[in-house]
Amino acid sequence: MKEAIKKVSVIGTGVIGNGWIARFLAQGYDVTAFDPAEGAEERTRKAIDHAWTSLEKRGLAPDASKDRLTFKDDLAEAVADADYIQENVPEREELKKNVLNTIDQHAKPEDMIGSSTSGIMPSILQAGMKHPERFFVAHPFNPVYLLPLVEVIGGKKTNGAVIEMANKFFESIDMKPLVLHKEIDGHVADRLMEALWREALHLVNDGIATTEEVDNAIIYGAGLRWAQMGPFLTFHLAGGEQGMRHMLEQFGPALKLPWTKLEAPELTDELKERVIAGCESYSGDQSVAELEAKRNEFLVKLLDLVEEYWPESKQ
Repeated sequence: MKEAIKKVSVIGTGVIGNGWIARFLAQGYDVTAFDPAEGAEERTRKAIDHAWTSLEKRGLAPDASKDRLTFKDDLAEAVADADYIQENVPEREELKKNVLNTIDQHAKPEDMIGSSTSGIMPSILQAGMKHPERFFVAHPFNPVYLLPLVEVIGGKKTNGAVIEMANKFFESIDMKPLVLHKEIDGHVADRLMEALWREALHLVNDGIATTEEVDNAIIYGAGLRWAQMGPFLTFHLAGGEQGMRHMLEQFGPALKLPWTKLEAPELTDELKERVIAGCESYSGDQSVAELEAKRNEFLVKLLDLVEEYWPESKQ
């Protein structure tokens, strides 16, 4: 697959787009980027420099180089010579559809086109394309250059062979593709995170816990287990020798108890300020850049640990 895809085009260079660029460069690809925003190239190159230290610790491809990035001023020109195109423009449906239709018009007919959309279903985005069969959602997670998960979802008009090729391509760049069986708003991982996020907002809004206390509940509890096993295998162990069978028999009835609140609380000015003040308070004098550096250092070590205990994840 790497022989087939040599040149990658990244359209939209915000946080996610820049993360894709860093990963592609680290894997030894030539990358062409396009973003009409003023100062986009300068911000991208700065982001790549910031990510490169962590990427070096994880291991670079022999031919990896930050110098293999080129910016173009024209969208059509940016995709004309690419073998794979990753779209990352803001999460507005009409904007995405317009950009994707332009990409579809100027890209080579055999090129795969992926979208980083976090919630829009692929069938909606591919509706106006001339070659919808080569389009799919490729939804990554921040920081894209370190986190391996990418959700891959085809639309009603997507060719199944394209999904198979995309799956192999992402595996070749050291990612863990999760191919969804059906389309759904928000895909899988974001739906899980949103459910936890809604409940966290209720706990803060109702004065039960502060933002720091909610974070600590995850950091020192569930989060440590989820990094290795995820919720299902974690609960499987909670059932003792009989595993999930006993767990469901013993704790299943508790699912009917009205513990959680499925609806999000109203995002009032008061709640916003409580959340903002809480985050600013316990992050202290640390800037976002300093927090990102700490996060990256932690993730590099954590990924090494995950691969030590689940060696098949590196295969």
